[in-house]
Amino acid sequence: MNGKEMSIAVTGLAAISPAGLGTGPLREALADGKSRLEPIPEDFGVGSGYLWGKIGNFKVSDFIPPLKARKFDRCSLFAVIAAGMALRDAGMDTGSTDPTRIGIVLGCGFGGIANSEEFLRSYFTRGAEGLAPMLFPNTVPNAPASNASIEHGLKGPNVTFVERFCSAESALMMACRFIREDRADIMLTGGVDELNPLMIKAFGALGQLRGHARNFSEGAGILVLEKTGHARERNADILAEIEDVRTVGSLVKGLEAEGMSRLLGAGGACPLVSLSGVAEEMKPFPETLASARFVRTGVILGRSLAMGGLSMISLILSMSPGQNAMHFAASPEGPYYAIDFRGGASVRQ
Repeated sequence: MNGKEMSIAVTGLAAISPAGLGTGPLREALADGKSRLEPIPEDFGVGSGYLWGKIGNFKVSDFIPPLKARKFDRCSLFAVIAAGMALRDAGMDTGSTDPTRIGIVLGCGFGGIANSEEFLRSYFTRGAEGLAPMLFPNTVPNAPASNASIEHGLKGPNVTFVERFCSAESALMMACRFIREDRADIMLTGGVDELNPLMIKAFGALGQLRGHARNFSEGAGILVLEKTGHARERNADILAEIEDVRTVGSLVKGLEAEGMSRLLGAGGACPLVSLSGVAEEMKPFPETLASARFVRTGVILGRSLAMGGLSMISLILSMSPGQNAMHFAASPEGPYYAIDFRGGASVRQ
């Protein structure tokens, strides 16, 4: 995807993470570098020495009336609230904008898994009579994006990606495509995931708490993208611009250097890099990018299948005006992503 086709601006950011609610707590966490993860409770029965990124002090009633909130799963609550925060941060008035020109593409790992467990448990213990129809809409991974679009009146493209640890990056690439194909003027994109005791117990049973499920976390990271010209017309702050997105399906054994060369693109490595998914654990990434300054969110916020949204926001918060930066994401078996960012004139310090 070549950035010369059409410049895409990032005009709004929203973060819900173990650091807290909003980009302010996230910026503080990046500055002090201290982990916001906590020990997994001993009564989970998975052993000691494990950490998770469970979000506490999250008062839903501050954003959504309690009766309305009851119909959403936790993952959808994150998405609905973060989408509203992102739109406000971008200075968007959806009431004065054609809703068919505003869409949402999110990455989502497990989605409303707590609702899925409750829905299926009732079926297996009580049969068809035990099924709760109100739970079913929240058992699918696209529920968060769909609920966010309904609550905020977004009638443009609506897509959800489940792409292992690259779910948010896949979503961003599709959001850029919708804008460049003139199917939307504004797109919300990023990632959202929830975490609950059932998942931790399952990871423990599978032996993954020291593997790919180590330091698992939850939260939402949503970016508002729009045509740069559209953003300037409404005098929006341009926090960053997306110049290019590159992806390869696999780093073939023996040809890793070629794969990394394709990811790096013609410009080569940047001085500022963020790593998401398992990129930091795969030798080709830290070795090839050894001279870069890293924005490491995994050790601070943990990781999830859609943590790339928070990682990209962290990179943007770490950039200076006009600075080039690059975001990398990797899943154990692929795909792999590289996204080029340039700091906007309105980078918030």
